[in-house]
Amino acid sequence: MVENLITEIEQYRLTRSQLQKEKELKLRFPMKQIIQNILSVKPFLIMILSVFFIFMFHTDNTAETVSFQKRKKIFENKISDIAERYVGVPYKLGGDTEKSWALDNSHLLCLIYYEAANQAGLRFRGYMPMKALLRNTVKVHQDELKNGDLIVLNDGHTALIYKFENRDKFYLIYASLKRKQVISFNSHNVVFEAYWLKNLKGFFRLTERVFAPED
Repeated sequence: MVENLITEIEQYRLTRSQLQKEKELKLRFPMKQIIQNILSVKPFLIMILSVFFIFMFHTDNTAETVSFQKRKKIFENKISDIAERYVGVPYKLGGDTEKSWALDNSHLLCLIYYEAANQAGLRFRGYMPMKALLRNTVKVHQDELKNGDLIVLNDGHTALIYKFENRDKFYLIYASLKRKQVISFNSHNVVFEAYWLKNLKGFFRLTERVFAPED
């Protein structure tokens, strides 16, 4: 009888132990499954997040590009009125309007660029000697000309295109040492054809690196 009791107790213990193990397995299985699910989803989440951040980065860059192009268009439109204000201003080598109401050619062009950029919400780099200014340009074809482009002669003589009447007739401005003042002329002028086109090096446009958006 005692032996039977001992046997029953042992069976009870074994049964209880078995049940405990099964219970632990049941508890562990969902956790294991959850972990496996998380691990299986992780690469997908990483891919989704990567695509999201790439899209956001591209969108921001596109918005900045569009914004800059809009400001650049405003800059070009402002050139005309600003340039015309300086026609007739006396010529002075090294002169600028902060020191005296007189200008040389490099100060004239940089001042026009500076004021137009400021009104368009851009920052122009500031005054540059003519050679430095021209180093920050790219060559363009005559059919592509816009306000603010430059015509440059073989000797470095430079004028700024500031207004278009039509595609064939445009106006230029520069500070003339010979005339001792800032002068304006157009592309139908006989001097333009006989002197400027005859000695033409090319037409040039400012590069974007001379501009920066205002904060």
